[in-house]
Amino acid sequence: MASRFNSGRQNNILNETENPRVTSTPAVHSAFKDDPKKDPGNNFGADSSYAVVRLLITLVLMVIGASGMYVVAVVLPAVQAEFGVARGVASMPYTLSMIGFGIGGMLMGKLADRFGVMIPLLVGAVCLGLGFILAGMAPNIIVFTLAHGLLIGLCGSSATFSPLIADTSLWFVRRRGIAVAVCASGNYLGGAIWPPIVQHFVDTVGWRQTYFGLGVVCFIVMGGLALLMRRRPPVAVAAAARNGVSLTSERPFGLPMGKAQLLLCVAGIACCVAMAMPQVHIVAYCGDLGYGAARAARRCCR
Repeated sequence: MASRFNSGRQNNILNETENPRVTSTPAVHSAFKDDPKKDPGNNFGADSSYAVVRLLITLVLMVIGASGMYVVAVVLPAVQAEFGVARGVASMPYTLSMIGFGIGGMLMGKLADRFGVMIPLLVGAVCLGLGFILAGMAPNIIVFTLAHGLLIGLCGSSATFSPLIADTSLWFVRRRGIAVAVCASGNYLGGAIWPPIVQHFVDTVGWRQTYFGLGVVCFIVMGGLALLMRRRPPVAVAAAARNGVSLTSERPFGLPMGKAQLLLCVAGIACCVAMAMPQVHIVAYCGDLGYGAARAARRCCR
């Protein structure tokens, strides 16, 4: 009996060695449950190192997309002088660009929900590049305005704001607030970077050549980075449950989703209208006061 028991025990040990069903597996899973960051299956999950790298790529994409919002204010004096139009007419490209930016944000967001954020980013790269090149070739203010409203605003810059903010919020659970803030800051970081760069090239090669260069750079850089955003975000609810974060309410501000979104839209318009008017006219206005173009561009990015 003893020999039969020992032989059976040895067979069980051999089976456990050859078979991956080892008894220590539950302990390993419990360790991953306590610390999800150590889970090999969480390398591409929420709050992972991949999510952080993706956030840095998103920041660069936001800066590139912001070019469509800040460049036209810098070239406004040169465009007004070349086309011989009034200041109000020369500022219409910026107006239509912002309107297109708002409407395009909803369209690109819907596209991102269905196909992932990479598709609207690729569309935005093509349209932003074509928009700058077409605007640089514009024979009159009408073509220049339409290029900004349709290509740069509606289909270009809009692809890098709402879709990227929504996508970023799905890649983070514990640090979602700071991640979304970093993503959104790229738009304003672009306002500090683009005006002096664009003004330098406007002074050296002219605004048309500057637009050509912008179109090529935006298409190559934005299109290349968009290919790195192929992976779809993890399921937010599952990620929250794994990281021990509770999703307490589906009613933001205690309001139904539709009313909360409408309230945010009104707040955004009221906020940005007050900022946009000085932003688009400050470079030309500083020129009217006798300041140099480079100094005026620095005022635009402050």
